[in-house]
Amino acid sequence: MRIDVALLIKDLPKNTINTAYSNQLVRSSSSPGANYRSACRAKSTADFINKLKIVEEELDESVYFLELLQYFNTNLNDCFNALVKEGNELLAITVSSILTLKKNSKSFP
Repeated sequence: MRIDVALLIKDLPKNTINTAYSNQLVRSSSSPGANYRSACRAKSTADFINKLKIVEEELDESVYFLELLQYFNTNLNDCFNALVKEGNELLAITVSSILTLKKNSKSFP
């Protein structure tokens, strides 16, 4: 997602709105991968869950800024739709993983 987002941002017209929202999107869209990588080095299940929660927040923020940019750049709807769909899919996977981890960690003494 992060590379496709960067390529889309690179091609957006330069204006105040696109610049402001794009700056936020660049940060939030690159964060899930970095935080997931960090989660894979977690020291405990609780640590892993907490790091996945950061992934969840950043994915949600990325989808939000994609939707805002889409509103102001309707000529690129197909690109935005694909990225929003992917972001929502990754978000659903992450939330499902968090819920499963929480459920399974309660079953251990």
